[in-house]
Parts: sequence; C-alpha cells; structure tokens
Amino acid sequence: MASRITQIDAGSPAERAGLRVGETLLDIGGTPIRDVLDYKFYSYDAALTLRVLAADGQTIRDVSVQKREGEPLGLNFEHYLMDGMKRCSNSCVFCFIDQLPRGMRETLYVKDDDARMSFLMGNYISLTNLSEDDVDRILRMRISPVNISVQTTNPALRVEMLRNPRAGEALKIMERFAAGGITMNCQLVVCAGLNDGEELRRSLRDLRTLYPAVSSVSVVPFGQTRHREGLYPLRETTAESAGEVLDIVEPFAADCLREIGTRLVWCGDELYLKARRKLPDADYYEDFTQFENGIGMLPLFAEEFRLALPDYKGRSARPFTIATGTAAAPSLAKLLDEAAAACDNLRGNVCAIQNDFFGHSVSVAGLITGQDLIAQLKNRNDLGERVLISANMLRDGGDVFLDDLTPRQVSEAIGVPLVPVEIDGADLLEKIFQ
Repeated sequence: MASRITQIDAGSPAERAGLRVGETLLDIGGTPIRDVLDYKFYSYDAALTLRVLAADGQTIRDVSVQKREGEPLGLNFEHYLMDGMKRCSNSCVFCFIDQLPRGMRETLYVKDDDARMSFLMGNYISLTNLSEDDVDRILRMRISPVNISVQTTNPALRVEMLRNPRAGEALKIMERFAAGGITMNCQLVVCAGLNDGEELRRSLRDLRTLYPAVSSVSVVPFGQTRHREGLYPLRETTAESAGEVLDIVEPFAADCLREIGTRLVWCGDELYLKARRKLPDADYYEDFTQFENGIGMLPLFAEEFRLALPDYKGRSARPFTIATGTAAAPSLAKLLDEAAAACDNLRGNVCAIQNDFFGHSVSVAGLITGQDLIAQLKNRNDLGERVLISANMLRDGGDVFLDDLTPRQVSEAIGVPLVPVEIDGADLLEKIFQ
C-alpha cells in the first residue's frame, strides 16, 4: 500500500507514540491520507490521532501522538509521494528530455508535471494536468509557492508550444491562484521566433498584472542538444537573439522596480553569456528567488568567493585544475587570477570542457558527462594534484554522472582525484586550499 510505513525515525514523535514499521496509515484526525501533501498538511498540529492498519491487514487501531506544532511525525513510506507521480501530458517543442540520446539510464527520461513536486522540490509545472480537485486542494490547503512553466500568456501560442489543447485554458488557473493568495514563481523558456519579441513583451505585461501573487519571473533560453532529429525546427539562441531578449527584459524590470519596488523579472545567466554582456552584480537579483533556475548563480558565486578570499591571503595551495563548462570558464578564470594575486603560491588553471555528448551549444557545467571529462583531461600533463568539478555534474548523492560513469572511474582514467565543489564561491576556495 502507498501509505505503508517502511521506516520510523529514531527519537521521533511517531516512535515515541508506538507506531510500527509495516503498519499502514489510514487517516489523521478522521481525514483519509491519500498522498504526501495530505500527510504533511494534516500532521502539522501538536496533538494528533492516527488510525493505522496492522501489518496483518486485519487489525485497526488509533494512536495518539503528542509533539511540537509543525514538528515532523517521523514516518517514512515506500514512495516519497505516497502514490504515483503525475507524468507530463505535453509535447513541448523545446523539451530537453526529447533531445536526450538513447541508452541513458531510465530515470532521465521521466517527465514529471506534478504540482506536489513543485511545492516540495521546486519543480516547474505546466498546469495542464491539474484536475478541478487538484486546483481546489491547492487553494484549500494554501499550497504555496507553486512554480509554473508559463512560456507565453498567449493561449493559442501556448497550445502550439506545449502541443496540448489544454495549454491555453490552463492559464486561467493562474488567475484563480492569484485570487486565492497562492504565490507563483514563473518561467519563460524563450525560443527564437516563437515567444520572443512582441510575444515576450505581452507575457511580461500579463504576468505583471498578477503581481504580487506572481512574485518572480525568470526568462531563460531553451537548451538545445545535437540530438534533435525529427523534432520541431527551433532556431539556436545566438548572441544577437540573446541580446534582443535582454533588451526587452531589462527595461521592463527597471520599470517594475521603479513602480512596484521589485524588478519582478530576471534573465538567466546563460543569456548574458550568450550575448557576451557583463552579468549584473549580485545585489541586482534581490532575494535570488530563482537561483536554482540559473538566475544570478554566477554573480552570487563571485560575491561569495570575493568575500571569503581575505581569509586565505598569503596562503599557498597544491596545484589543481578547475574543469567546468564553456559558459562559466571565463568567469572562473578571472576569479582564479584574483586569488593568485592575493596568495603566495597558487598554481591552478581553468579547463573549459566542450560538451561533445550533448553538443557544443550546451555550455553549462551541470550537463558535462564523465566521458567528456576523460576525453579532454586524460592526456594533459598540467592537471596538478586534483581536478575540481561542480557538484551539480553528479546525481544527488554525488555517485554518478549523467552517462553513468562514477567519479572514481573518471579519476582513475585521468590519473588524479576529482573534488566536487558546491555552487558556492566560498566552498571553491575551501577546496582549493584544502
């Protein structure tokens, strides 16, 4: 059963109350528990009564639990969501998963579009597979924030881009969320010739009318791999088209700042890099609401690095190489020069890894594979004693690259250890001087 208890945290309220592994959670306070949202919402109070079914499937008992308000119960279930994940019903023209080569691990091809994952994990959803019951529950439970892949507020164009007849109609849900006090973070994946230009201006205007419910908007370029045979004929994001997007978004954001006190909309770092324009300073990004979406990631990284650098002044470090994507390499090289000027003996270099696996238009560090690292590093004699890589090249847990090679396999192939670095400038300095 989806609500069967598989583990109980040591010292948790559930353990103190005498709940047992193998029992099935039926309801809390008389409300049936269908999934993880019900579980988290109805287990918030300090005094609870849980009804559970024994492992033999015969005996039902009530268990009283006393805990602090908001304290987790400490129950773990076979599946995190406690039922099946909702899969994507769209066929977006820019879908990155459709551009993956065959033969990768099965989980990489999973397309989720689950509102629960949006609230719990920060995933972006399209709203196209929300039922009326789903919408009502989000409003009733005040599940917030919800992250939404909008792409365009033009209903007909959204149908074309998502290739789903419900795509235009789903935009109305945002108005209901706004009226119900639900906070929304929105994303526009810009595809040249489709939702840029005047369509982008329209989308920004429409989303602004939903402020403050729409609390942030990110504008990012679509990710294009070399595996697009038979897919929608999209145009590559060029320096010129990236610049045109910036020229629309930045004045709009400046008007928002002046009129409503926030820029509201920000462009992804990749657009600045593609347009060969200087990234804004870290304070431009206000609260970094969409940091995980690549918004202000490099400026904040640089600020963290520079703030931590005085702690290492005059120190020396063992020789090293930083291996990163072609997008971030120039910025990291500049930071390394600053560190070398402040330190007595800093011997390191930055190696920009071309993405042969997905194609050279993919320039971010997080999509570098183990085989590309091996191919471009194994014959170099200037790697030093270790190679520093971004931790987001690896699956959660740090055990494997996108192509299923492990850090150990890559280390053995290139002849030096790999050292994962968090997306934090201070952590880079710590790893350099370790």
